[in-house]
Amino acid sequence: MATPASSRAAQGDASPTQLDAGAFLSAAGPAALTAASERSPFARTAELLAPYQPEQSLINLSLGEPQDPPPDFVGPILSRHIDEFRRYPMARGIEPFRRAAAEWLSRRFALPRAIDPDAEILALNGSREGLFYAAIAAARYVAPRKGAPAILMPNPFYPAYGAGARAANCEAIFLPATRANGFLPDLDSLDDATLARTVAIYLASPANPQGAVASRDYLSRLIALARRHGFLVFSDECYSEIYTQSPPGSALECAGPDFAHVVAFQSLSKRSNLPGLRVGFVAGDRNFLTAFHELRNVAAPQVPAPLQHVGAAAYGDEAHVEENRRLYRLKFDLADGIIGTRFGYARPAGGFCLWLDVSAYGGDEAATIRLYREAGLRVVPGSYLARPQGDGGNPGAGYIRLALVADIETTAEALRRLVKTLG
Repeated sequence: MATPASSRAAQGDASPTQLDAGAFLSAAGPAALTAASERSPFARTAELLAPYQPEQSLINLSLGEPQDPPPDFVGPILSRHIDEFRRYPMARGIEPFRRAAAEWLSRRFALPRAIDPDAEILALNGSREGLFYAAIAAARYVAPRKGAPAILMPNPFYPAYGAGARAANCEAIFLPATRANGFLPDLDSLDDATLARTVAIYLASPANPQGAVASRDYLSRLIALARRHGFLVFSDECYSEIYTQSPPGSALECAGPDFAHVVAFQSLSKRSNLPGLRVGFVAGDRNFLTAFHELRNVAAPQVPAPLQHVGAAAYGDEAHVEENRRLYRLKFDLADGIIGTRFGYARPAGGFCLWLDVSAYGGDEAATIRLYREAGLRVVPGSYLARPQGDGGNPGAGYIRLALVADIETTAEALRRLVKTLG
């Protein structure tokens, strides 16, 4: 079996630049290794696999980029609004988009009251840039902390959370999200001293990569902690429309009629197969969103108006979303039948990823290399999606993430190769 890139000698067609960089980081000590661990998991995976060539045709399961067709209305709407590319977009977003997003939230979730599209919604370039800039805005917005300011996040986590904490000059505190605690952070483990210096907490539900969904009770408990200690809840709900059983709820449902301390982030990337459109929104606490708008108005990229018109149509149509969910159900049916109970697999509550335990196959890096070389499957080592905890353990170690974003036939072939290779 191949040796993971972090310890193997030069071999294959690895470039000198990559190998020299690895040698430099190994020699530079803990600070450089920490910096390396904060890099993109996809860049790290590319470097891990660079020395090897797949023995079969490549199937890329590493990137959560939906491959099914986008809705038919995208092209005609862009054509009708093409002249609006001549004008700078409004930072807040155009009124038709904000209204469509607010109306969709009321239809989709049991909100305590309707969202005000004029004061409680901002358009975003997808959820990622909003999640990043929100940390900076939060550090300025919350009352002074009792100690060094910190931002909490699940571990594994979406890389934008860590980048946001660093940009906000806050300590990133990683909360292990393991099988033992339902793949969600253990709220009972949070002590008052930590909570007193918390600026914000990121929570993804459905979780990326494990697909766990936070219950209403869990969300209510988290929001109560946020109000007691004066921090914000950043609820990342970009996978909320990808599920095969019960529709996931929103933190906004549990936030009370003022939505205080809670903002939810949504995106059309997964819901509508529009990752390249880069359109989403944030909704909730109007006082925080006022401060967030002030920052985005001078620092963040704004969303082109023609794209927002597409977004308004997308939030007004559920037929394409229902078809999207049907296709994902078929893919998970394949996983149920082909994988069975191997690798600790269980059908996730939401999202479109598989989080598979490959610790019996040499670990996540070794399994990633083997799948690439022998099966032509590109996956992501779980340790690249997480960070070491204080005890040195990495909650993602021993897992791989697969995104079921290809078509049905390709997905079936990939799963068969997976089982044949790792058994």
